[in-house]
Formats: sequence, C-alpha cells, structure tokens
Amino acid sequence: MSAIAIITARGGSKRIPRKNIKDFCGKPIIAYSIAAAIESGCFDEVMVSTDTEEIADIARSFGAKVPFLRSAETSGDHATTADVLLEVLRRYAQEGRTFDLTCCLYPTAPFVTGDTLREAYVKLSSSSADALVPVVRFSFPPQRCFVVRDGGLSYRWPEYRNARSQDLEPFYHDAGQFYLVRTKAFLAEKTVVPASCIPLVLPETKVQDIDNPEDFELAQMKYSILYGNGQKKEESLE
Repeated sequence: MSAIAIITARGGSKRIPRKNIKDFCGKPIIAYSIAAAIESGCFDEVMVSTDTEEIADIARSFGAKVPFLRSAETSGDHATTADVLLEVLRRYAQEGRTFDLTCCLYPTAPFVTGDTLREAYVKLSSSSADALVPVVRFSFPPQRCFVVRDGGLSYRWPEYRNARSQDLEPFYHDAGQFYLVRTKAFLAEKTVVPASCIPLVLPETKVQDIDNPEDFELAQMKYSILYGNGQKKEESLE
C-alpha cells in the first residue's frame, strides 16, 4: 500500500511569526515532524507543502522533498487543509504518482513519533475505516462546565452537577498532530475526517496545542521535561 506524508507549512503565521521554522529545543520545529515521518518507514514520499523558499530549504536539509511551491490560491489565509492536500495530490498525479493513503502532518507537532505514525498506519490499514484521527480525552468532564451569562456563573448542564466523573461519557478532542486518510475517500469527500473514521487515543503527555507564544513556550518546557537533552526516546512515553 503506497502512502504519502504531506507536511503543511506555509510561511504566513500571524500569532507566532515564522512559527513553522521557529527554533524548538535546538532545531526548527518542522524538523521533528519530518524526522517522525521518515523514521516511521510508512511513507513512500515525505514532502512539505510550503509557499516560501526559506521553509523549503530547511525542509530539504532535514530530508523532506519539496518538489514544488504552493500556488497563490492555497497560500492565503482562507485556504483550507483540504485545498492544500488536493493541490499536492493533483500535482503528483500529473507526474503519474498516486497514493493509497495520505497523511496530513502538521509542522508544529514535535511530540509525534515514528512509533505513533506506525501505530496509526497499522490500525487504519487493518480496519475497514476510511480515516484515523489522533485524539486526546478532555482532562475535565465538559458535562460539568460553567458558563458566564450576564456576569453570573452557572452550570451549563445542571443535571450533571453532582455526577461522578467516572460515570460521565468521556469526551475527546483533536490532538492537532496529523490525519491519516484513504486517498480515495479524501478525494470523494474533500475532508480529512470523512464519515468512516476511527480514533487513535493519545495520552496528554504526547499532546500540546501550539497556537500562541505561550503555547510554544509551554511546549518547549514540556518537551524538555520529557526528553531532557532533546533526544526523543519513544519508549519513554509508552
């Protein structure tokens, strides 16, 4: 089964300037995603979709392919992930290369490992599902959340105010790291989360959103605590 890893790394980050190549514990943050994809051994092609030569050069230096730059249409603020993936797959198809599986891997996912990608690949390949999404359980039950209305605080769902956490249905959110999807299903539904989808549940130790400068610093602190000298040991999180 052929597979491609597409690392989506445009250069126009607003909240964290140059976010995708910003130094993270001694290396450009995109280097971690590239390394995980290569080390997984799952992909026939590990490529970076970017709109800047600077990111392209850095990506190539860490072993990724950058056979072309993004078009203007997929480089703007309103371009979706699906738009970017469609462009990449179409460009490869024009060269006569198609893939059974497509992995959309974010460039700011330093906690992703080759082992995690291999686990996802095996789980999806051995299932009848069209896609796999890594998720993490909410640490606090959303059913017992508060809302602020007219300056007052109240339970959103008062019927759960006295419920025990262990009696409530677990809720999960997107880990924000990667999506693995059968290419045929993606092309048909134009989404990385098609109707037939299975989860890969990750522990909180392997997940950290990086949406603003505070997140970035927190992620570095977390990574340093987990890995010390920066040499990722995948077995340490098992």
